[in-house]
Amino acid sequence: MESVATTRMSSKGQVVIPESLRQQLGLESGTRFIVMGEDDVIILKTIQTPSMRDFDRMIAKARRQARQAGMKRSDVAAAVSRVRAAK
Repeated sequence: MESVATTRMSSKGQVVIPESLRQQLGLESGTRFIVMGEDDVIILKTIQTPSMRDFDRMIAKARRQARQAGMKRSDVAAAVSRVRAAK
């Protein structure tokens, strides 16, 4: 399984992901990425929509944490209102 390849950046800042890696990773045109960089390292991470099951788990965890912190629905609504008013 080949997972190393070379490429170069164009004058417009575009980088081509080599075909072998695109095929290996199942990347298609329009795939979106998060780009992270530090020092001389750049990481591309695909953005994937969570399944409904995973989404439900995240919501349940957030609700548990909010309950443990003593938050109420009215606290959340007030925070949302403050942020919207600040725009």
